[in-house]
Amino acid sequence: MDSIADVTIIGAGPAGLQAAIHASRRKAKVTLIGKLTESALWKADVENYFGIQSATGQDILNTGLEQAKTFGTVFLEEEVTSLEKKEDGFVVNTDNGKSILSKSVVLAVGVSRKKLGAPGEKEFFGKGVSYCASCDAGFYKNKIVGVVGDGSEAGESAILLSKYASEVYWISPSRSVSQHMLDKVSQTSIKLIDKKVVEITGNNRVTGIKFEDGSNLILDGVFIALGAKGSMELALDLDIMPDIDGRIPVDADCKTSLDGVYACGDVTGKPYQVARAVGQGCIAGDNAAKFATK
Repeated sequence: MDSIADVTIIGAGPAGLQAAIHASRRKAKVTLIGKLTESALWKADVENYFGIQSATGQDILNTGLEQAKTFGTVFLEEEVTSLEKKEDGFVVNTDNGKSILSKSVVLAVGVSRKKLGAPGEKEFFGKGVSYCASCDAGFYKNKIVGVVGDGSEAGESAILLSKYASEVYWISPSRSVSQHMLDKVSQTSIKLIDKKVVEITGNNRVTGIKFEDGSNLILDGVFIALGAKGSMELALDLDIMPDIDGRIPVDADCKTSLDGVYACGDVTGKPYQVARAVGQGCIAGDNAAKFATK
């Protein structure tokens, strides 16, 4: 184990940062994992938040991170690849091969799924196109699948699918992942294709993909994985069942169905507003710290 924490918060948007601030102020040992640039707020301008007439999302996030650090939060600019429930807490694994043992966990990773934007993606969603390997891997036993994406989510998705599918292709012109992730993939039968996908093809279901150079690849399924692991996949790691839209049900204390796991912000539903995210972050961080230090 690389480190031990009372509270580990996954996601560095307004909900995650506020959770870190409140948990740290309760003198809990807090680890915050995420990337500010992955927050939906990063590219936004804010003019409807209490006390702020106008501000950039970047300024708000950077200020929030410095506040959290001031109270003692340890920040890891990494991506979480998996969660595990253990007798003494939760193990949080990152794309750099780090493992944190934590007494409680706060999920604050948002709900947006990045789209590929290629013809056929929308038409074949649910008919061979998927955004969740954890959800749909079982449907592709002995099938041929491709994973499209350059980050850690794509690598982890490919590794998971290799346990079910007969052939797995990891498709991307480049790969912005750690050497640890590349080493894990190299120990499997996954094949790397360094090309850009321009179209997902099929009839009633996906039959393949077309590349920018005009070549084609026959596939039974295409998994789009263009970011960090999302709320639905991380919740499923812990046998927490999100609803059909990927939202995680919580009670008034932002507690999920599993003791020690809390969720806040967009992962819990609409409205997708900074004010709601910050309010829930306060509640989740406070209660996660209470749980960890009781």
